[in-house]
Amino acid sequence: IPAIDPHGIVELAHLDVHLAGCGASVIVSTTMNALDAVFGCLDQSRPQILVDPSRAERLLAISRIALARKMQTVHELSEEDRIALLRLSQQVEDMARKLEQLTGSLDSTESETGAFRFESPALAFRHRQADPGDRLVRVGRPALPDPRLVRRILRQRQLRARFFEGDLFADPAWDMLLDLTAARAEHLRVSVTSLCIASAVPPTTALRWITQMTDMGLMERLNDETDRRRAFIALTDKAADAMARYFAELGRSAVKLV
Repeated sequence: IPAIDPHGIVELAHLDVHLAGCGASVIVSTTMNALDAVFGCLDQSRPQILVDPSRAERLLAISRIALARKMQTVHELSEEDRIALLRLSQQVEDMARKLEQLTGSLDSTESETGAFRFESPALAFRHRQADPGDRLVRVGRPALPDPRLVRRILRQRQLRARFFEGDLFADPAWDMLLDLTAARAEHLRVSVTSLCIASAVPPTTALRWITQMTDMGLMERLNDETDRRRAFIALTDKAADAMARYFAELGRSAVKLV
């Protein structure tokens, strides 16, 4: 799905309901530009969404479905099993991507751009619009950390990629939790595209983590009531409370971590 128009949104939403009803395993390939619209439409069938996937990533997506079904015939997947499977998939994808890049460099004298090229998370934060439509009404909750501190921690983490191979420090779950914590404190809603960028990993990998963390009750999907093409990701109260307690435990030492 390279792009989507209003008619396509309606059709995709109908297809989503049909696929959910028949229990089919769904793999959807899309682009970064269309991701928000596609994600917004597919809220019933729980598809695997691939963003600008390589051939290896498509094959791995099919393999994940087969493996998950095989494991479920033996026993219901535990939370630990799901995370282990997710991390294994991420490692295999990283290896496949590097092999493809190596093969491409041997087959062509021209350098090829990677399958995932998008602006840095730091720029994404700078460009995020804080318009009134993206404001949330805040209710009484445990105090969250100063969002400026959380943003500084995120920038520090992203800075490592300038000096070391990014895969050494990839921790998309934590980066997304930090980003959502800052956004909640700022009363901003976060689109799935923005959260994928903040994760500092390829968007297909980030989407899998979002799905897993939603299943774990740490994130929740919030549909835009005025625009069917948009959905947002937010911390659940459970996760927000945990992040608040975590930073409270760090106290003043959190500043020293930056």
